[in-house]
Amino acid sequence: MTHDHDLVLRPTPAQTEAALNPPPGRNGGDLVVETLAGLGATTVFGLPGQHALGMFDALRRSDLRYIGLRVENNAGFAADAYGRITGEAAPLLLSTGPGALTSLAALQEAAAASAPVLAISSQVPTAGLGGGRHGYLHELPDQAASFRGVVKSVHTVRTQSQIPSAIEAAWTSALSAPHGPVWVEIPQDVLLAETAIPVVTGGDAFPEELPPRPELTAVAADLLSKAARPAIIAGGGVVRADASGKLKQLAERLQAPVVTTPGGKGAFPWKHPLSLQSWIEDRHTTDFLEDADVLLVVGSGLGELSSNYHTFKPRGRVVQIEADLGKLESNHPALGIHADARLALQALLETVPERQDPAAPERVREVLAKVADRIAAQELTLEQDVLASVRGALPADSPSFWDMTILAYWAWSAFDAKGPNHMHSAQGAGGLGYAFPAALGAAAADPTRPVLAVSGDGGALYSIAELATARQYDLNVTWLIVDDGGYGILREYMADAFGEATATELTRPDYVALAESFGVPGVRTTPENLEQDLAKALAAPGPSVVLLPAVLRMFAPTHLGRSD
Repeated sequence: MTHDHDLVLRPTPAQTEAALNPPPGRNGGDLVVETLAGLGATTVFGLPGQHALGMFDALRRSDLRYIGLRVENNAGFAADAYGRITGEAAPLLLSTGPGALTSLAALQEAAAASAPVLAISSQVPTAGLGGGRHGYLHELPDQAASFRGVVKSVHTVRTQSQIPSAIEAAWTSALSAPHGPVWVEIPQDVLLAETAIPVVTGGDAFPEELPPRPELTAVAADLLSKAARPAIIAGGGVVRADASGKLKQLAERLQAPVVTTPGGKGAFPWKHPLSLQSWIEDRHTTDFLEDADVLLVVGSGLGELSSNYHTFKPRGRVVQIEADLGKLESNHPALGIHADARLALQALLETVPERQDPAAPERVREVLAKVADRIAAQELTLEQDVLASVRGALPADSPSFWDMTILAYWAWSAFDAKGPNHMHSAQGAGGLGYAFPAALGAAAADPTRPVLAVSGDGGALYSIAELATARQYDLNVTWLIVDDGGYGILREYMADAFGEATATELTRPDYVALAESFGVPGVRTTPENLEQDLAKALAAPGPSVVLLPAVLRMFAPTHLGRSD
């Protein structure tokens, strides 16, 4: 009896000849880039460093496109966005010690958002490994240990023959549900040494599927079919699994209202009769979800932002579908289904009968009307007008990337992403500096449409050096910087908590002049002219900066008069 996996493909005579006579002048770095190309990679991000030069030298002998950023953390953000946009594992080439460590915040965001990033770092020479202190530049006692608590998996290489298999295993890990960043490290001498190992001609990496357990989906289907007031929370897992279409089918079959989390923006049509949009950071929405007798949570761990800062207390049964086992039932007891969102939703679609509830759209309209009244009572016209101008200027199919800034907090709730995988922010880990370098990665992934980055002036200073990258590669990114003279969110938090703010005010440059010094056109705009100026910048090829001096305020997410 023969099994498919027992079959071994025999090399052709030409393949045997090529394997026995590899071209001269190749090193361990060539094995890295050949393996990446064999797995299907076309673009790599990174920053060279002394120990990693073997990899970077090999790039010139390959067809891989290299996008070099100015800071390793920004290179990580660019790779993160490339992975989100393409669904592919985005290679990130880094050097030892400080270079590697500088990428940690970006890898934390990729882990929190389930973005597939394949980080490949150099290491000190093998003679310096083992936990001692040998005096090598960039040396760490245990470099991989710095990443184990951040990335999905760690893969260490100590010989050239390990390189293809280690990178292949890391690639598979990055693209198996839940997607995430992975770490490979290779010593300097292994990368630099000439190699007689045959050219890597292909990859055999098949991400593992994560189907639901059938007995659990049977119970979930039974609960949902008997529910009188079902509701759905859709998180980033729906977007990552490309499951938006199945979510819409299930919601319509159940007549279940749907709210999307900040990470799930665009997973459900904004103007659908069953759409509660993204007002999850709102007490009216929270009350509605608490009243559901069966709440289906798909691709969300119901973390801080997705539970209205842990004020959400469901009274009905919760069914949670989550690919990240660590997030399953981590915040609320539930019927936990460890599965890829697409496969689990398909299983439910095959078993859940159609349900009639003509009143469901009206209940949705009532909630949205209450939300609108609450916002209107807070006199936040400027903020709403600015967000509307951004939406009006941005083409419907263009992706946008948002830093941790007040306008982004508004966008989490009030911005129509116009489709899945269109709006991305740093809400996973919550670090500053994400938007602009991430937008550069997205523009590298798809140069056919303009990309928008939105930052405050505080976050902009984290990634200002990448104006050089934008110009060097002529990437189609427009960077909107909302300049309020400091860390606006922290200013509000401190003023509310302590009566006044400390350490939040910033001296900042003339961003328009600074952009122009990099050869990037810039314009200073006003709230009244924002839509026109932003649309013009987005329509022009190449990078651009639009500066909006404005002090925006946060909205209060609670009922007026309530303290919670």
